Amino acid sequence: MLKKRIIPAIDVANNKAVKYVQFRNPTVIGDPAELGKKYAEQGADELFYLDTTASVQKHDVKYDWIRRVAEKLYIPFSVVGGIRTIDDIRNVLRAGADKVGVNTAAVHRPELLTEAADIFGKQCVVLALDAKAIKNQHGETIRWEVYTHSAHTSTGMDAIEWAQQAEQLGAGEIVCTSIDRDGMKNGYDTALIKTLSKAVNIPIIASGGAGQLLHISDVFQYGGADAALVASMLHYQEQTISDIKQYLVEQSIHVRTS
Repeated sequence: MLKKRIIPAIDVANNKAVKYVQFRNPTVIGDPAELGKKYAEQGADELFYLDTTASVQKHDVKYDWIRRVAEKLYIPFSVVGGIRTIDDIRNVLRAGADKVGVNTAAVHRPELLTEAADIFGKQCVVLALDAKAIKNQHGETIRWEVYTHSAHTSTGMDAIEWAQQAEQLGAGEIVCTSIDRDGMKNGYDTALIKTLSKAVNIPIIASGGAGQLLHISDVFQYGGADAALVASMLHYQEQTISDIKQYLVEQSIHVRTS
């Protein structure tokens, strides 16, 4: 059985590590490289860096902070945000990242996923899927819609259908963020992750909503996630990665402990 991964998520704006709530109102929490090093030392399996301002402000990828992160880390890390072309992907990988995530650019030009997979391999290509629940008049979720530009722009696309298409095009894994849950600390959208996990055959990384240890075990046990992104719990020092993994072991969930 494959072991579940715990992946700290670090948002980056203007070369600083920040924390958002529902992709807005950033608070500076430190240096991306030093924060990543701390989490690696705590036992993180990977790290996920998101430049959430890049696609909104249309600025180019900033490579200096990526190089600094690569110098500090000995575990894999992914970079998402502002990636628009094959050259962007190539340069991010050259700067030291192990994987590159695309969202807005893939929605606008889906063949980018295929081109990237053909050149760099599927293992490098991550679809960053930001999804918002669409509810009926009774408040029940009927589907999830894809958003781009750091969750600021609605596309009208069905999130599950887009994930299936992305898998066929060449995405090696999907990091799915619930816009409704992001930074709210009230639990992952387990229904979204469960539906997604059943719809595709590539790893699903759950993102958005971890506020308690129970939330993480739930998204593994009931959502079928392969990995969980964790941010607030770590950034505000409510738990360490060691705490999280010890709890998961006690719940009979297989994680890497050494």
